[in-house]
Amino acid sequence: MVERTKGTGEIDLSMVEDHDGITVIRGGGGGRGWNGIQYKQGLSGKNVGAQNLSINVATVPPGAVAYAHIHDGFEVMLFIVQGKVKHTFGEGLKNEIVNQAGDFIYIKPGVPHEVFNIGDEEVIAFVARSTADEWDKIINYPSQYRPAE
Repeated sequence: MVERTKGTGEIDLSMVEDHDGITVIRGGGGGRGWNGIQYKQGLSGKNVGAQNLSINVATVPPGAVAYAHIHDGFEVMLFIVQGKVKHTFGEGLKNEIVNQAGDFIYIKPGVPHEVFNIGDEEVIAFVARSTADEWDKIINYPSQYRPAE
């Protein structure tokens, strides 16, 4: 059985500067956690009124895992700024690919995947989504690594 994920971090609207047509969050905003990953606040429908896009910066500590999940009906593109990751993906997470700093990654909607920091340094990734929802359209996928709830 799969279930929708729940974000653990709150949006801090005090960080948002609205300049009548251009909205800014300086320094990426405060940090928030979800699914084993830390994020800079970034921009989404929840804080700037975006309707079809969201962006943020994800950080994954050495040895950490972003537990298996599916993006329900939206695309994701990532740029690895720092570090090295392994994605296991597809039905049963049987496929594997390794990416490192400088790589761009595209994840199609509905593809189960799990992300592992396999390097010695924190992974930093720029993440763009084709939805203004943040974690509302992400579905957990079975993982042997996810802690029991």
